[in-house]
Amino acid sequence: MKIVIDAYAWIEFFAGSEKGCKVKEMMENADEVFTPGTVLAEVARKYIREGTGDRTVDARLEMMSAASNIVHVDTKLASEAAKCHLELATKCRKSKLNTPSLFDAIVLATARLLKSKVVTGDEHFKNLSDTVWIR
Repeated sequence: MKIVIDAYAWIEFFAGSEKGCKVKEMMENADEVFTPGTVLAEVARKYIREGTGDRTVDARLEMMSAASNIVHVDTKLASEAAKCHLELATKCRKSKLNTPSLFDAIVLATARLLKSKVVTGDEHFKNLSDTVWIR
């Protein structure tokens, strides 16, 4: 199986939590592992906001890049992400969840274009056929 790791899953991975151990196992057993480039920015933002040092942030981003194929936004991904955002926003309104970010839509679009599954515990992805839930 091919998988796309979202920011939620990477953060659990680095925390070494039970969920993070599941992510690690999934990565080890996957045929291919992908991470959207935008996820690098999301993870960096979280750690910098929390006061994590630059060296640690850089090391984690390097680890993400070494452990997965980084997928950059191109015209095809941008178009699919726009469609995914509309779909996620509609789903979230019905579920009374906060509006998903465009980052979430890019993750979902990446998975769909690569015929992969999103590894996550983010509520915005709950109950989607494209998701492998780690909660």
